[in-house]
Amino acid sequence: MTFHVPAAGAPLFQSALANFNPYGGETAVDSKNPERGPLLIIGGEQDHAVPPAITHASYRIQSKNPGTAEEITIPNRGHSLTIDSGWRAVADEALAFVQRFVE
Repeated sequence: MTFHVPAAGAPLFQSALANFNPYGGETAVDSKNPERGPLLIIGGEQDHAVPPAITHASYRIQSKNPGTAEEITIPNRGHSLTIDSGWRAVADEALAFVQRFVE
């Protein structure tokens, strides 16, 4: 038996056309927002869905923000680095980053 849940298609179209919208729309990221909190970008060295070149490009954009931006590439890990075995090492990196900014 198959169930269909009716839903608005707008989010799907917004995502699909995000790269073609010169004004940003709902998917725009304000990388210059001075109120942005500390940002940690974590990527997997073997990630083929979001390769290291993409995470590094995101880091370069965000590093121009006055807020803290850091990048970590986890060796020998793919896209599911937070749910595969070894997830705890990734969580430890993220926790160490957060703890540096907790008052």
